[in-house]
Amino acid sequence: MREKELQIAAQAMGQGTTGLNDLNVRSRDIFRHIVESFLETGDPVGSRNLSRQLPVALSPASVRNVMSDLEALGLIYAPHTSAGRLPTELGLRLFVDGLLEVGGLSQTERDQIKSQISGNAEDLLIEDVLSEASGMLSGLLGCAGVVLAEKQIVRLKHIQFVTLDPTRALAVLVGEDGSVENRVITLPEGLPPSALVEATNYLNARIAGQTLSEARVRIQIELERHEAELDALSAKVVEAGLAVWSGEGGDRKSLIVRGRSHLLDELTALDDIDRIRRLFDDLEAKKELIQLLELAERGDGVKIFIGSENQLFSLSGSSLIVAPFQDEEHKTVGVLGVIGPTRLNYARIIPMVDYTARLVGRLLT
Repeated sequence: MREKELQIAAQAMGQGTTGLNDLNVRSRDIFRHIVESFLETGDPVGSRNLSRQLPVALSPASVRNVMSDLEALGLIYAPHTSAGRLPTELGLRLFVDGLLEVGGLSQTERDQIKSQISGNAEDLLIEDVLSEASGMLSGLLGCAGVVLAEKQIVRLKHIQFVTLDPTRALAVLVGEDGSVENRVITLPEGLPPSALVEATNYLNARIAGQTLSEARVRIQIELERHEAELDALSAKVVEAGLAVWSGEGGDRKSLIVRGRSHLLDELTALDDIDRIRRLFDDLEAKKELIQLLELAERGDGVKIFIGSENQLFSLSGSSLIVAPFQDEEHKTVGVLGVIGPTRLNYARIIPMVDYTARLVGRLLT
């Protein structure tokens, strides 16, 4: 999150804008130790322990003064009276954006991810590949893995229009991988019986081996150039068959969540069972999760959503770390990542999610 977005987050929490430039070297060092200790243990950090851990000798009283300043900036807080300090969501955001040191993956880690996902990828349907990736991230990172993908990444083999009633028809799309997808379309008024047959023949002569996105672009170009051998009504059927999705809730997305049981291992971070229950309720809110993941499709790189930065996880206090994957035309066709408590090993998760997303993109295209 950049400075403007950080300001928005700060204002939403009732705080002023805070950046690294507002902290001197001593404050940064103490703030870093508080956050790193929280990410490792989940426990509040006291001034006495901090004074022993710092590379420069400071008395507990001096540490308390700095902690008081950090608390006034909204970066840390005391969970209860006389307790140590924990980072706020704003503090975690500042740490992740400005102080977190993210390394790369070792060759062993890359090979492990590649073997788990691509070992039998040629024998799997696309949704199976995505499920393998989600399950792999869940197992390696101890979080819930989540994947959101466009249904149109399947390469098409055949399409068939079937009349449902005078105003609707069913477009049946068969993929090269054997998958079948049904789309209900609204028929234009005055459609002659032969139009569906003409549209079927027209599409099947042109879509074989293409993704839905590729087919749509090609057909649209032909229609615009008036090269299509169809009348106006048949052309509308063609366009509708490639563009209208009538799946659950009107979503044109495929959502996979794996490894939710891993979230139960973080009771100390989520405080209690009630917060975990709220997180599971959040995960059931499919439409909201899809809207959130779609934000990650806007641009390259890993996206991190912490706690109340997104409405979906505002109650359960969870983090979502996702990265987009692309097709051969460098078009984003989905995102994958993990959901877990805010106390995550961000330095390890970020490069692993990024590499997995790139690998999935290559496998699917």
